[in-house]
Amino acid sequence: MEGLPEPLLAEIIKRITRTSDLNALSLVSKQLYNAEAEERVTIRVGCGLHPETKALSSLCFRFLNLWKVEINYSGWTSKQGRQLDNRGILVLSSRCPLLTDLTLSFCSYINDTGIGYLANCKRLKALRLKFAPAISSSGLLSVAVGCKSLSAFHLVDCMKVGSVEWLEYLGRAGSVVELVVKDCKGIKQCDLLKFGQGWMKLEIFEFQISNCWLSGTPSSPSYDAQHPYKYDLSCENLKDLRGLPDQFTIPPSLKASPVQKGDTLFQQREYIVPANILHKGDISSRPGQYKKNGIIFGRYVCLFFPEQKVGEPEEAGDKLLSPNAV
Repeated sequence: MEGLPEPLLAEIIKRITRTSDLNALSLVSKQLYNAEAEERVTIRVGCGLHPETKALSSLCFRFLNLWKVEINYSGWTSKQGRQLDNRGILVLSSRCPLLTDLTLSFCSYINDTGIGYLANCKRLKALRLKFAPAISSSGLLSVAVGCKSLSAFHLVDCMKVGSVEWLEYLGRAGSVVELVVKDCKGIKQCDLLKFGQGWMKLEIFEFQISNCWLSGTPSSPSYDAQHPYKYDLSCENLKDLRGLPDQFTIPPSLKASPVQKGDTLFQQREYIVPANILHKGDISSRPGQYKKNGIIFGRYVCLFFPEQKVGEPEEAGDKLLSPNAV
């Protein structure tokens, strides 16, 4: 294979998807070793990385065109060696100039200092944090300020995150089109309203707080009909609304139909329907919750509806958001 032209080698390498096969291919010849290094754009590392910082630095030095990196320590124990810490993120920010997509899962030793290094990654478009117990709102704000191109942001099971200045900043920047916030106990449903004008460009949204009903009445003021707030936010670009429970009941009087782009939605604890078919009987469980304008948040997902008097729908209809449509 030594005589094969570079474009053909590149095409062969692109068709190989398994990491083990790519590693084996790179051992065949020096030409393939160099070609594979040039074509490799994604890596996934975790418990097998030893010594952690030096090994990551070597990978970044070899694969100069990396744009997608996943660091996953799921199932890690201390017997498996040390985890990557802040120094690892410093390596990524300084040696991966093309870094666009980063996922950090179960990284217990990366804190605000480490996540703050990502502010130097000007090309970063997607950041996913899953169980990052040492990262707080301060670190997220550094990322929000420094990463102007951020379009996808996932925050899952990050218990130290409380204040939402970072979310307010992302909303003002207006670049985020995909937002996922799950099981972050320091973030209440009403806090997501700080996203402000960002809702106008958002296309994918998921919000979930597991077992939020087990402790009784939710503490979020968004459930208080007497709370003095009023919102007037448009979500016309929203295409994907996630976070529904596995099963929920549907009123028999309503027919199921696919969701349409730009539909205005609201959710009760049991079901979801477009706002233009509100009926007084449908909201008898918590009527006060639906007398405000703008955005309200139910058990799992975001609720959207325009100014409208309860019991006086804008137009009659039988459209219902099917569970399969979300």
